[in-house]
Amino acid sequence: MSIIRVTKEFNFEMAHALLGYDGPCKDIHGHSYKLSVTASGVPVRDKNSPVLGMVIDFSILKNIIKTCIIEHFDHALVLNKEVEQGKLEGLNSISGRLLLVEFQPTCENLLIEFVKRIQNNLPENINLHHLKLRETATSYAEWFSKDNI
Repeated sequence: MSIIRVTKEFNFEMAHALLGYDGPCKDIHGHSYKLSVTASGVPVRDKNSPVLGMVIDFSILKNIIKTCIIEHFDHALVLNKEVEQGKLEGLNSISGRLLLVEFQPTCENLLIEFVKRIQNNLPENINLHHLKLRETATSYAEWFSKDNI
């Protein structure tokens, strides 16, 4: 029995601001994010299965990420829900995709949120192995299942 890892990459655009931060990221700004999702499992051995030899059909993984992550975060303005209500006035008219979250929307915390969303939607026999979220060409955060046992 061989365990194989498969990876699918996704791109999305998102704006955010970091509440209480003491640098320029306290202001609304955007990034072109690149998300790499690595799942692991045993390739299907049933010769009658249409997915013979696959750990997971890439289209299934694509659909999971699209519905759990991309549809919510792509072209959204993501802010910590603790931001002053007065500062939110008018943002909905500028950004129809205002997403208030219960965490500071850092690259690291976004990964934690993405892990929860993805793990809840993977088929039983598939494990989430690794996520990598690239915020800029030179900056990224990673999550590994083995570090979180």
